Amino acid sequence: MKGNVTHTLFAVLLIGLYSCKEDKYAEALSPEESIATFNIHENFEVKLFAAEPHIQDPVNLVFDEKGIAYAVEMPDYPYKPEEGKGKGVIKRLDDTDGDGVIDASTVYAEGLADATNLMPWKGGLLVTAAPHIYYLKDDDGDGVADSKTSVFTGFFENNSEAQITNLRLGIDNWIYAANNGQRSDVTFKDAPGEGPLQLRGADFRFRLDKGLFEKESGTAQFGQTFDDWGNKFFTQNTLHIQQTVIPNRYLERHGHLSSNSVNQNISDHELEMFQITPPPYWRAERTRRRNIQYQEQELNRVEYAEDHFTGASGGTVYDGGDFPEGFNGNIFTGEVAGNLVHRDVLAEDKESPTLIAKRASEELDKEFLASTDPWFRPVGFTVGPDGALFLVDFYRQHIETPVSIPDDLKEEMDFMHGMDRGRIYRIVPKSGVSETKVQDFSSLDSKTLVSHLAHKNGWWRTTAQRIILENPKAEYIPLLKDLLSNENPNAQLHALYLLESMGALEQGMVEEALESDNYGVRKNALMLAENFPKLKEKIAEKINDESPIVSLQAILSLGNYEDDFTINQLAKALIEKGENKWFRLGILSSNAGSGEAILKVLDEKYNFSGTEISWKEDYLKEVNHILEGKGIRAKAE
Repeated sequence: MKGNVTHTLFAVLLIGLYSCKEDKYAEALSPEESIATFNIHENFEVKLFAAEPHIQDPVNLVFDEKGIAYAVEMPDYPYKPEEGKGKGVIKRLDDTDGDGVIDASTVYAEGLADATNLMPWKGGLLVTAAPHIYYLKDDDGDGVADSKTSVFTGFFENNSEAQITNLRLGIDNWIYAANNGQRSDVTFKDAPGEGPLQLRGADFRFRLDKGLFEKESGTAQFGQTFDDWGNKFFTQNTLHIQQTVIPNRYLERHGHLSSNSVNQNISDHELEMFQITPPPYWRAERTRRRNIQYQEQELNRVEYAEDHFTGASGGTVYDGGDFPEGFNGNIFTGEVAGNLVHRDVLAEDKESPTLIAKRASEELDKEFLASTDPWFRPVGFTVGPDGALFLVDFYRQHIETPVSIPDDLKEEMDFMHGMDRGRIYRIVPKSGVSETKVQDFSSLDSKTLVSHLAHKNGWWRTTAQRIILENPKAEYIPLLKDLLSNENPNAQLHALYLLESMGALEQGMVEEALESDNYGVRKNALMLAENFPKLKEKIAEKINDESPIVSLQAILSLGNYEDDFTINQLAKALIEKGENKWFRLGILSSNAGSGEAILKVLDEKYNFSGTEISWKEDYLKEVNHILEGKGIRAKAE
């Protein structure tokens, strides 16, 4: 009897071990079942917008000027497609019965390699698909793109997790793209004589309305977003929210700074997150092995398999205007490894020219949204015309580059399992969102179109901005001038930048904006003031602005000049603000703030050489580096 019991127990254990091996990785859930696993903020709910078979492997969603939804599918991930054999698809998504759920789809374009992101432009779509940024357009109105033009080419293309992506139209009328700091030699089809732009450790921006393209600060990976005032934030795997503090155009004025890195991790809660799914077997096992290795090598290093950001993606500012008070301007970031959505509340740092990203008081020990479905992969977000926050769920069993997983663990993994699935959700407050029907922006009369620049929803504002940029008309100018007196600071900024784009911006308009009660308007007015030399003293006055962000911008804008007035103003600013590295760097980025003349003023007026200052050595070291770069013998002591 005892032998039979032992035999039975052994059989049960054997079956259990076999079952554990077979069930290491969960299987997919239906969209409805997956939604049921969501633990979301009590004031919100999640509604299905699109799912298979109408969408598979989605990584991005946009709405054109008619309110039509287009999505990018990336079925090649995580493998590099053979040249000319990409499987990427762009789909038009339609809700034919008006119930809020997509029930029809049309292939707008296919055969794209590594397509990751879209932006509507002139009736077509700009598409990032390394090594290109394409322009696709449906010329005959059948819903399928007829033409495909490579606008830019030469971007890095050897890692699908670190390629050109995240097209964003900024308040300043530039289109920004994330490049992850990759080395690239980029050419523009409309400027073949200019030669390639060498991207190194930088992102990218361009203006198709002006034929301009250049490097931009930051090393955004998959997630790049802007607040209402043009502050840029980006996502990079473990660092879920960073800010670029100084635009690249200032950093390259003399070209001799020792470093152009201006990335600031603005999170006050570092890498901590609160997932409610256990880590997958491969991740837990890989981490266990690595930690053993670190201990054997006596390294002061620990790797975490859970509860720490490792797959942050798609950070997006919510500016839809329909969420409850306190949510507008928050940044929502997906965590594909943790199966969750994290929310950051931005606050000004009173001591430094950066913002601070904080957890909301009700989310100190939990996330805005977390799921127990290990297939839930929130890769990105889009604010829709209706004010909802659309969440793009790649929905795969595994999401990781195979090259980083040990071979024996990969034997049990199918990286393509789930490539026939994908979901897009609408996150909405339980109180509801606006249901205003979108008219075709390209056919609106001028007065109505310009009025949308004051809309509460950022999608409406940005779409109106884009249509005006694409086809500027003289009749817009008086309407935009009238908008300058609108109480909405978003409208004021759009009006200022659009007038500037049409050559209709006047000095008096900028002077008035410099005195705005809104720090974001003052900050951008300083940049526009750079076009008016007579405003130099007005710019200098803002060095003492109550907002450190405005103060830094004043230093950067004034640094375009090199006269005695500028040198004296920057010397004074250095003494008063030099303890902060960003103010020092802003001053050093200019010729006036890094030459022999400012050293003389510093000694004559402030006894700089004879005064004990904690940061003095760092400043003088950088000045010497800059002078040597210019071929001038170092004299800073």
